[in-house]
Amino acid sequence: MKFFSHQLRTGKKTEFINITSEVRKCVTDSGINEGLCIVYIPHTTAAVTINEAADPSVVVDILESMNKLVPFQDNYRHMEGNSHAHIKSSLFGITTQIPVKDNHLTLGTWQGIFFCEFDGPRNRTYIVQIIGKRE
Repeated sequence: MKFFSHQLRTGKKTEFINITSEVRKCVTDSGINEGLCIVYIPHTTAAVTINEAADPSVVVDILESMNKLVPFQDNYRHMEGNSHAHIKSSLFGITTQIPVKDNHLTLGTWQGIFFCEFDGPRNRTYIVQIIGKRE
């Protein structure tokens, strides 16, 4: 088992940051040949998702749709003014898992791993843990 912690700085109120290459490097550096890669976000106003990474307009469409579905301002009771971010984080989720085979992530051809910021800009952390066996 290997554990990696990464820091990043988000630059917008809402954005998706492609972290696929960093997660791939964690898998390679782990030396684990077969197992599971877990990406975890230790924040209540951020999330992680896997989606298309080939066409950047997909991410724009997702963010625009989420902002319509969960608007920035509504009749929220949370005093900090970021209820929209808590709701979006809960809808997306704070963890994802990807199988590891032959020391590589088994992502689909067009898939990428995205850190989802819903209350930025902020300094953020994401954790990558790879569990499995080495050969």
